[in-house]
Amino acid sequence: MSGHSKWSTIKRQKGANDAKRGALFTKLAREIITAARTGGGDLDANYRLRMAVDKAKANSMPADNIKRAIEKGAGGGADGEQYDEVTYEGIGPASVAVIVAAMTDNRNRTASEIRSVFSKHGGSLSTVAWQFEQRGLLTVPLNGRDPDEITLAAIDAGAADVAAPDEGSITITTVPADLEAVRRALSDAGYEADSAELSMEPTTTVEITDEKAARSVLQFVERLEDLDDVQAVYANFDIPVELLEQLEAQVA
Repeated sequence: MSGHSKWSTIKRQKGANDAKRGALFTKLAREIITAARTGGGDLDANYRLRMAVDKAKANSMPADNIKRAIEKGAGGGADGEQYDEVTYEGIGPASVAVIVAAMTDNRNRTASEIRSVFSKHGGSLSTVAWQFEQRGLLTVPLNGRDPDEITLAAIDAGAADVAAPDEGSITITTVPADLEAVRRALSDAGYEADSAELSMEPTTTVEITDEKAARSVLQFVERLEDLDDVQAVYANFDIPVELLEQLEAQVA
């Protein structure tokens, strides 16, 4: 698991405060609206929408909010909410490569805000996508079950890789096209994933062991994640788990 993936897991387990949870629901709703607008409101026929809804449920988004977002996207006409999907790339503190996925109704505003965060943290926008590759990621809770059995089921389902169990769950990697097939196969075998999504995973990582540098990188990533238009931030830093846990409470 990359340093950034581990950091995301730590934050998810800690839970968000009310203000951040409200911002998260807004981001989740935006993804649901866009998915429903582009592929329709049928979860069975629209895989992207189903992934968005599953992610919303995993983050305890109220069912009424999810329903309204689907209806808004599927039934919205020209006057409905529409967002452009844009991606930004750059180098942050400690030469960490970063990809920022955003949804916006104002590209100029979003670009300005993201550029400002990079600049304030000594970074700059530049091409780094070659340091990442798209992968499907599933997280399956162990719930007291044998991780070897889940691993074998995942491999039989066509998983590309299975990570060692961590924090009571196991992370399974697939090629993007196989994500849904693997999720369904695991579900049929009795192993329900609590998250399934497409992610940009680093092919090379930047190891960071200095506390000051690690703090700077985490603050930088969180500033980007806090922007209203940012849906996801992918980074290639690799910070030791012990240092991550030490800094976790210090990063606002």
